[in-house]
Amino acid sequence: MRKTKKTIVAAALTGVFATAAHAQSSVALYGLIDAGVTYANNQAGHSSWQQTSGTVNGSRWGLRGAEDLGGGLKAVFTLENGFSISNGSALQNNRLFGRQAFVGLASDAFGSVTLGRQYDSVIDFVAPISLTASPYGGTIAAHPFDNDNLNSTIRINNSVKFTSANYGGFKFGALYGFSNTAGEFANNRAYSAGASYRYGGLNVGVGYLQLNNDINHLATSTSSPGAVTGSAPFAAGTQRTAGAGVGYTVGPVTAGVVYTQTNLSNALGGSISAAQAGTALPIRLQANSARLQNIEGNVRYALTPMLTLAGSYTYTRTNFGAGENPNFNQVNLQAQYAMSKRTSVYLQGDWQHVSANPYGVGAHLNGLNSASATQDQVAVSTGLRHTF
Repeated sequence: MRKTKKTIVAAALTGVFATAAHAQSSVALYGLIDAGVTYANNQAGHSSWQQTSGTVNGSRWGLRGAEDLGGGLKAVFTLENGFSISNGSALQNNRLFGRQAFVGLASDAFGSVTLGRQYDSVIDFVAPISLTASPYGGTIAAHPFDNDNLNSTIRINNSVKFTSANYGGFKFGALYGFSNTAGEFANNRAYSAGASYRYGGLNVGVGYLQLNNDINHLATSTSSPGAVTGSAPFAAGTQRTAGAGVGYTVGPVTAGVVYTQTNLSNALGGSISAAQAGTALPIRLQANSARLQNIEGNVRYALTPMLTLAGSYTYTRTNFGAGENPNFNQVNLQAQYAMSKRTSVYLQGDWQHVSANPYGVGAHLNGLNSASATQDQVAVSTGLRHTF
């Protein structure tokens, strides 16, 4: 009888521990703080000194969690807030979790399906090969107006996203962002797809993003239920962005080449205005369509385990219509010293020059408050990055 009772108790305890292991879950708090000082030689005709937040990488904090459902299946979520370390305010139009907010299921064998506010496939598969999506160039190194979204100006609301598992280095994915408005299925929606392949030091990525928008409120509205609200860099009815990149790492050296093209069409009133996050940009396009082509070459070299040097050059060829076709040339250089695994200091210089420019379009480095009054703009930044 006593032996029977022990057997029953042992079986019960085994069931409890098995259930606990089956339902194992985790939640992690993480973040990044980037603060510094930036000198710009010309913003609206004046030089400036500014204390800055997110010059290289946007300051953020987030919660990331997973629950093991058994059989290689997990429930996953991410909630990520962007903020300014300069004044403590929330970014992304004052959203609580403006950088990312999604929940879904992830399978070891097949991949994940997630729903919420998420990044598109150009960011997932092409941006990692560009310097602007890395700690070695970042926000201010973005291509003019962040026209190809490699610096994540746009996040997609109301989106359903599939990301495959890793099949021998090959991954692919797709996303669809709903308009969430009855009778306007095609207004303010987004869709995207892409893929990448990694083998040894090789990384190849391709991606496509299309936005179909109600241009009457695209650039300014933050209350629309649509896929993109209050953050699109161009007030165009249709934006199509395609890109591809190749990167390779050999020892301490990583080099990459990225090509992207953005096509804009279906403008309100026959012209496409550039208005990014409420900041007037130095162009107003005179045609119903426009095209921007970017080609970037970048390299970074780990000179020592603590010191990394990086640089890039981007040539942007534009066609804004009515003979307004300036070309943008941009050079970005950075030295970063890792004081520990989590804390580093950096010194970065960025220069943009606008050529073939009879209309006098001013240079405008991404992240600065205003364009230059001339065809050149220079910024020098030094700062501290801490991750947790």
